[in-house]
Amino acid sequence: MRPEQSNWQDGTVKVVVNHEGQYALWPDNRPLPSGWKDAGKSGDKNDCLAFISEIWTDMRPLSVR
Repeated sequence: MRPEQSNWQDGTVKVVVNHEGQYALWPDNRPLPSGWKDAGKSGDKNDCLAFISEIWTDMRPLSVR
């Protein structure tokens, strides 16, 4: 297995957000995908998921709200 195919969620991840206000986890050591920006939180998967659950209370895209 190549290193980039390893389970990246076991390492440090960051929270990213898109223009619709939707959040996701992204590997901390990889460039952000187009259309996403850093939401200001990084750490282990559980910490980042807890952060998302606190701030993302309305899962509808911004264009629908």
